Amino acid sequence: MSDQFLYAIEVTMNGLMAGVLYALVALGFVLIYKASGIFNYAQGVMALFAAMTLVGIMDGQVPFSHLINAAFGTKVHHFGWHVPALAAILLTVGVMVALAWMVQRFVMRHLVNQEPIILFMATIGLAYFLEGLSDLMWGSEIKKLDVGLPQGGSLWIEDMTSGLGSDNFYGFFIDNLDIVAAIVAVLLVLALMAFSNYTKEGRALRAVADDHQAALSVGISLDFIWVLVWSVAGFVALVAGIMWGTKSGVQFSLSLIALKALPVLMLGGFTSIPGAIVGGLIIGVGEKLFEFALGPMLGGATENWFAYVLALLFLVFRPQGLFGEKIIERV
Repeated sequence: MSDQFLYAIEVTMNGLMAGVLYALVALGFVLIYKASGIFNYAQGVMALFAAMTLVGIMDGQVPFSHLINAAFGTKVHHFGWHVPALAAILLTVGVMVALAWMVQRFVMRHLVNQEPIILFMATIGLAYFLEGLSDLMWGSEIKKLDVGLPQGGSLWIEDMTSGLGSDNFYGFFIDNLDIVAAIVAVLLVLALMAFSNYTKEGRALRAVADDHQAALSVGISLDFIWVLVWSVAGFVALVAGIMWGTKSGVQFSLSLIALKALPVLMLGGFTSIPGAIVGGLIIGVGEKLFEFALGPMLGGATENWFAYVLALLFLVFRPQGLFGEKIIERV
């Protein structure tokens, strides 16, 4: 096989891995939209907040230390201990559940039956609030996140593929973290699908998604379902924050990954969990192959806009996405 063909295969494999990371963020959007019809603009900031909270707990950082020191003239920054990664993850899950309850209790329950644009604007406000809260709680500096996930290129894959091409081909470079992220994403999707189809709460969630009033009439609590779905979305945001934070550091630009999830949702559909995965893979592979094949001729940096152009085409010809439900309004 020619080296150029092998490089194209390597690019495709790395695109699949990148697509999985995009899909992890898109899953949070899908879960909340399915249950409440709300497009949660704050999902990317939730991933940032979860990752910063995890790092802060692991490092034993005092929350709001900068505010405390400015108000009382103290110099406290750390408790003096470090929390193991697994325990810190469990504590962060608890924080995200508490956040879900507060969002439902103080924001969403007061906006029931409001226009979708009002709910959307509420999530924009929530995004900026969480971003400011993250800054106050844990500081704005870039943080390193290490929960024990493997990083760096897989030497085993390089050794197994180094003999496929010429002497100038040294094998496929596949990041170990991307492989772990792909496995975690698959397990997470399977767990979410099993939860949705085989548990009482999952069936209640689907009932609420179909018809709020009908769900209320059979005794389903909307408050409980919305806390549940925001909690699950918070857990998904934590998983995405761990993967992206480990890959590129925990910094405020992490919240911008939500923007890359938008084309994923447009391709896969706003109401489909499998669609989020498929859409993420299409975006990941498409942008990498486009950059590889046509990027040099177009001046490079095509990864910044390819996904949005592809999403625009889908909006024109199939606005509900590949797996979304086609909306028919009868007048």
